[in-house]
Amino acid sequence: MNERFQILSLDGGGIKGLFSAAVLAHLEEDLKIRVTDHFDLITGTSTGGIIALALASGMSPKEIVHFYVESGPYIFPQQRFADLRHLIRHKFSPSNLKKTLRDCFGEKLLGDLHKRVVIPTYNIGDDDVYLFKTPHNDRLRRDYKVPIWKAAMATSSAPTFFSSFTELDHLRLVDGGVWANNPSMVGIAEAVSMLDIPLSSIRVLSLGTTDELKSRPKCLDHGGMWHWRKEAVNVILRGQSIGANTQVQHLLGKDNVLRIDPKVPDGIFKLDKISEDELLAKAAHESRHVSPQVKDIFLSHFSEKVFPYIPYHRVEEEKS
Repeated sequence: MNERFQILSLDGGGIKGLFSAAVLAHLEEDLKIRVTDHFDLITGTSTGGIIALALASGMSPKEIVHFYVESGPYIFPQQRFADLRHLIRHKFSPSNLKKTLRDCFGEKLLGDLHKRVVIPTYNIGDDDVYLFKTPHNDRLRRDYKVPIWKAAMATSSAPTFFSSFTELDHLRLVDGGVWANNPSMVGIAEAVSMLDIPLSSIRVLSLGTTDELKSRPKCLDHGGMWHWRKEAVNVILRGQSIGANTQVQHLLGKDNVLRIDPKVPDGIFKLDKISEDELLAKAAHESRHVSPQVKDIFLSHFSEKVFPYIPYHRVEEEKS
């Protein structure tokens, strides 16, 4: 098989997902396209998972931007003593996130999505990875019955920020960012193992949520738990993201991968708090810069002409 297969990969990052959605919205407007027309598989983690599910359900990036602008303050309310509570309890009530996602997706199921999707989460009860998938292979016979909002809740239930999600078969699911905050390798593994796509056919557009320029203090070189308490999570997330991108480039070749994740000053954006105007300005600038590359690398491919998505459960229903 020599036909191209294109993957859109969307990083986690909390409310910074507004950046990802805004970049896609600008690309659609500037290039006069619908982004999803050019990708055969969408994978997203945490906030990227929400965006992936929204895109696959038919929402435009512009509508997703509106979703973040309107819902962000409700999901992440800035309350007095929140940081103090955060020491012993999850920082935010998951009920606000749940209501927002249910209002957005209703009771539509993963089987109702229009594109192939893979959404990472993690099962802390069984200490194992957990992936939500559309029925794009005849082995995938369960997830299509899962409401979209439940998959979105599970992948975005960031430890210490939200409680684990337990409303699916009593599983204890948390944010997929604990192992795949940059899910580009997840998408490649799915394409190769479940869809029999050769590596030589794959191209990836990998979209981050901005990358902070950090100066690591010298005390970390010999420090213990106290010294690493503020740095460990960031180092782990950044390390796995860089590692995933390096692996993707190694497997596919640098010319077949476009990573959009601009550097920003340390502390300017947080998972639960941003300067909305600054983040949108960064998205406008970055999208203008990468637009020619996106056009040259990805836009000659139309997914429905080459790899049309036909859910297996619908094929079986038609046969019966």
